[in-house]
Amino acid sequence: MKRHIPGLHSENLNSDDNLEGVFLVRVDRAFYRWHPQRPFYVLRLAVLEPREYQGHSLTGRLHCTLKALWKLRWFLRDFGYDPDMMGKDEVDEKAMRGLRGIARISHTTLNGRCFLNLGGFAPASEWDEISISVAKSQEVNP
Repeated sequence: MKRHIPGLHSENLNSDDNLEGVFLVRVDRAFYRWHPQRPFYVLRLAVLEPREYQGHSLTGRLHCTLKALWKLRWFLRDFGYDPDMMGKDEVDEKAMRGLRGIARISHTTLNGRCFLNLGGFAPASEWDEISISVAKSQEVNP
């Protein structure tokens, strides 16, 4: 049986894969992936702001190793995860859905593969202040 898959012939990267910068995002999906050395959460984030990227989604990883727990804590704290559950060392994937916050997105290439890098986080309540400062820095550095 033959199937028509639009875009299969194109080698261009998907424009969603090329998004970089600071975005107001919502967690659409989170799921844990076990790995013997580097367990991680896969996060699918829906872009809410800036408006021109609204509707795009990004997929990235947050590792759960002892050395990387600082970043997972930072993400959970700034996105408004339940502090009582964090105090019990519990992460509920269902409770992560719908959390909103600010994420700095970049890309890293490793061994020929491109990975989304979640480089920083901030609470959603700071979006107005952060978006203005990012817009000003982009005007100065075209």
